[in-house]
Amino acid sequence: MTMMRVVVLGSGVVGVASAWYLAQAGHEVTVLDRQPAPGMETSFANAGQVSPGYSAPWAGPGIPVKALKWLMMHHRPLVVWPLLDTRLYGWLARLLANCTEDAYNLNKSRMVRLAEYSRDCLRDLRGATGIQYDQRTQGTLQLFRTQKQLDLVPNDTTVLDQFQVPYEVLDAAGCAAAEPALRFVEGKYVGGLRLPGDETGDAFLFTQRLAKLAEAAGVTFRQGITIQAIETEAGQVTGIATDQGRVTADRYVVALGSFAPSLMRPLRVHVPVYPVKGYSLTLPVTDPEGAPVSTVMDETFKIAITRLGDRIRVGGTAEIAGFSTTLRGPRRRTLEHSVSDLFPRGGDVTQASFWTGLRPMTPDGTPVVGPTRFPNLFLNTGHGTLGWTMACGSGRVLADLMSGKAPDIDASDLALTRYAG
Repeated sequence: MTMMRVVVLGSGVVGVASAWYLAQAGHEVTVLDRQPAPGMETSFANAGQVSPGYSAPWAGPGIPVKALKWLMMHHRPLVVWPLLDTRLYGWLARLLANCTEDAYNLNKSRMVRLAEYSRDCLRDLRGATGIQYDQRTQGTLQLFRTQKQLDLVPNDTTVLDQFQVPYEVLDAAGCAAAEPALRFVEGKYVGGLRLPGDETGDAFLFTQRLAKLAEAAGVTFRQGITIQAIETEAGQVTGIATDQGRVTADRYVVALGSFAPSLMRPLRVHVPVYPVKGYSLTLPVTDPEGAPVSTVMDETFKIAITRLGDRIRVGGTAEIAGFSTTLRGPRRRTLEHSVSDLFPRGGDVTQASFWTGLRPMTPDGTPVVGPTRFPNLFLNTGHGTLGWTMACGSGRVLADLMSGKAPDIDASDLALTRYAG
């Protein structure tokens, strides 16, 4: 294999994982990012889940009706702001086109395949490097407050069976056995779906520590540099224009999350990714016995409550508001309601830090990983709420593709070409 000079645009968890695996494959890698350090945007304070079993697209049968109901809830998991943005409405039209049973099953199978592989890559990386990031390997629990939610579980376990993902359907007592603090709020839930193979961890801590390991392996990080444009000539990328001069390489990777489409648009490469704003709270644990041991997903409010060391991370809500990063009080109150209702003794919400980030979502839920029509330009973006879950797997797949090696999993349907036509 010939060593290549590779420039990776973006130092979030996906960009850093891409850089790591490219370096491990023997390439000379430089990472460019406008932030002063890796992991400072969408990777900074996400929900903390590495959840292959919960990898599922937003688009599915019945979602349009459910979305209308969510919009009417007091603590609503979905908020849509009226925007004069034609790209949004094109993206929404594609999302609605994926709200069929056949499309849902196909998209979920792609996502679970990549997410399961990614979790395995993360385990291998942890074993090889000893990297620590407040990780726990105690599974995740999707908690159902109503019998109707519990009755719908078989709709989601078909793909789990297909990929032999272990799971347990639990009654209320089983939920309390898995997450002992739930015994303090008996009557608020009827059952759950537990995935013992899922993990948790601090994505920001992971990203920063993996960046240090990557630096030790020869990766150059140029932080605080503004990417202005991708330059092309004769069907090839020739360099990256920045506020600190031109950067050149043999091959280029765009791992810029929600900002990938605007950079690619002048090249007439249309990346169907739109930002969906998520929020989180991070609060100190006040009573370990009253806090979760891993992740509990509150199905009613679509909120994940995760134990990260001596902290509790509460992540969720979906707000379609373009590129706004305004922190909105009603979203905070929804997060506070969920964690206070299920874990009233666990942490102190008055001491919580409040954060928001832009999740890069595709209409079909699957990220875009692979080549573009420019032979030396590749994409690794569009992971939505699953960037942390899929980072290692998509980074490894990308490094294999760029090195001329067949990936360990089928990656043909992860590329941008699936949107052709």
